[in-house]
Amino acid sequence: MADVITLGWRERLALPRLGIPQLKAKLDTGARSSSLHVDALESFERDGQTWLRFAVSIGGRHRTGVACETPALDRRAVTDTGGRQTLRWFIRTQVLLAGQHFEVDMNLTDRRHMLFPMLLGRTALQGRFAVDPGLSYTQPRPLAAGWTGAP
Repeated sequence: MADVITLGWRERLALPRLGIPQLKAKLDTGARSSSLHVDALESFERDGQTWLRFAVSIGGRHRTGVACETPALDRRAVTDTGGRQTLRWFIRTQVLLAGQHFEVDMNLTDRRHMLFPMLLGRTALQGRFAVDPGLSYTQPRPLAAGWTGAP
């Protein structure tokens, strides 16, 4: 466990392949999968593969939308905290957090009524990070910690 970095219950991270330089995320060891809030989600075919097109809102008071396109990984049922099952699209993308780049499978959903646009679940955290619920924003902003804008 010596190589595991301890993070707070909320952190800032980047999604380089999606062109998202910084996003606030809740780190949730109770959730198995990771979720990202998206607007205007649509699927389409490209070269015989299903792709997804959507927008991610970033920024504080002056929010801007980042247009994203990425191959779909899968579509499967997810059970939310209320016990309701919904069918969600999943993607695989890269996360930059605490100076580490790693791949994460995440579902795309409507989180507009949630406090954080992204939830990083235990599958993404396992073996990399420990979460101390008494800590918050322990890491430098991704913009200052290795963001290059390139995958």
